[in-house]
Amino acid sequence: MSPGPGLKPGMAASRTVASVYGRTLNPYIISATPCECKTRIERPSPVKMSVEVEQKFLFNSDTVKTIEEIGVCVGLKQFHDQYFDTPDFKLTLRDMWLRRRKQSWELKCPTAKVNGTGEPGREQSLCTQYKEITNLPEIYQRVKEFIKDACEDGETEVTPSDEDDSWLGKMNLRCFAEFTTTRRSFTLKGEQGVQIDLDQADFGYHVGEIEVLVPEGGNMQSAQEKIRHTAQKL
Repeated sequence: MSPGPGLKPGMAASRTVASVYGRTLNPYIISATPCECKTRIERPSPVKMSVEVEQKFLFNSDTVKTIEEIGVCVGLKQFHDQYFDTPDFKLTLRDMWLRRRKQSWELKCPTAKVNGTGEPGREQSLCTQYKEITNLPEIYQRVKEFIKDACEDGETEVTPSDEDDSWLGKMNLRCFAEFTTTRRSFTLKGEQGVQIDLDQADFGYHVGEIEVLVPEGGNMQSAQEKIRHTAQKL
């Protein structure tokens, strides 16, 4: 399939979409089978961290209708994303995702599997923790650790900045996916702490996400149960 509007060539679009949106998303609709539950560690401030537990899903018109009936739309926004990696995908093959959005950088790095009590079920076994790094110098150092052999030999150490992209070339990083997404966000009536995002990319791909934000060290089991309960309604 040829790249859609804004999607950079050089990689099969189907693989690009599945990787960027779903981190190897399984092609299921949530009303039939849940796709993937992940946990991301966010750092809103240097002092306190929070954990975002999420489950992605593909949706159809019936799913949207159900969400509109049981939820309240709390936001509509549009954003443009660029994803970067080496030509041989040293980052994404490690499930690391380097993204630029509105001149702000973010690197998602996997940490450990989420371990619950008892025998893990399918949904729990798919849960993963992600650390989200938004400090550019820290992103630079972390990426450099994983692609040492991709950096040009003999180059002087650079100080990355939002205004200067030269560090990308020195690390042999290239944009492999670029697209605009429209997102509708919903909260559920009578269910606190649960948000559903519906994303529609400018080349036709769409994916949804159920998410629950909890404090670091909070009750992860409860967050996973909220997601499971929400998924059953869709």
